[in-house]
Amino acid sequence: MADRVTLAISVGDINGIGLEVILKSFRHPQMLKLCTPVVYASGKVVAYHKNILEEINYPIHNCQAVDQIRADHLNIVNIWQDAVNIELGKATQTSGQAALDSLDAAVNDLKDKKVDGLVTAPISKHAMQLAGFPHVGHTEYLTKTDGASGALMLMVSREMKMGLVTAHMPIKSVPDQIHKELITKRIGQMEDALKRDFAMTRPTIAVMGLNPHAGDGGLIGKEDDELVRPAIIEAKKAGSLVMGPFSADGFFGSGQYRKFDGILAMYHDQGLIPFKALSFGDGVNYSAGLSFVRTSPDHGTAFEIAGKNEANEGSMVQAIFRAIDIVRARQKAE
Repeated sequence: MADRVTLAISVGDINGIGLEVILKSFRHPQMLKLCTPVVYASGKVVAYHKNILEEINYPIHNCQAVDQIRADHLNIVNIWQDAVNIELGKATQTSGQAALDSLDAAVNDLKDKKVDGLVTAPISKHAMQLAGFPHVGHTEYLTKTDGASGALMLMVSREMKMGLVTAHMPIKSVPDQIHKELITKRIGQMEDALKRDFAMTRPTIAVMGLNPHAGDGGLIGKEDDELVRPAIIEAKKAGSLVMGPFSADGFFGSGQYRKFDGILAMYHDQGLIPFKALSFGDGVNYSAGLSFVRTSPDHGTAFEIAGKNEANEGSMVQAIFRAIDIVRARQKAE
């Protein structure tokens, strides 16, 4: 297994579609030749979801630790000894605790370098809170676990690479969180990721304005002139190929996004609405700026279709591919 990437996979919410899209992903020919997957859950929970699906005929190996895994198998590291109550389509404390236990176990092996990268299936933020999870989401948890100063949430697809200056916060809090130093930091994180993890030599980056029409010369807010533009100028002086601030509506509506290697949005919906409109089902959430590689599909738990064998695994497949590619890019660079 030395020549293939070993990927930890956390199962997300066991009442959602996480295990369905994981199991479906490895039905694809050659998937088990590209990586050695290690799912952190229990054989019973995996079997429950497997029985809902069709044509899961590849080998599954149950074990107790990552040093017992096998090549050409979907490996299940059993981290739950007791039976877990599955209530499809519901966010429960039990499902939140199972998701947290899976995530913790996967990250521990990742930090100990027993695996090469991490793919996280979707969690329910409500269920995680019921289980006492103190973070807003995966990105914030992984940032703290890694001891990083703040990961960049980077959405990746064939169409674009979309980074966020601020991520999971109420819209009313965004203006107070935006400052020149944070924008400068995010530009640097995006440039580093595009170079290190996506093998771009001189990436071009577009920065969106905070306000409609990028403030329209101060008529619709002063933040773009006082905070965003100075950060762009500073990045340019440091040698970065960065432009903006752009008015987000015209930027995406005109197709101008196709001219740039990376795009930096000021807040969650400004970036993710156009990203998902153009790339839903093909997109991947990547946590840039961490010491390890982590990807995730671009969708949620989809409780409304859990257990119905209707979930599309396309984004999970892409998350696995991206993790493999980035791990190999980092290994090559090192």
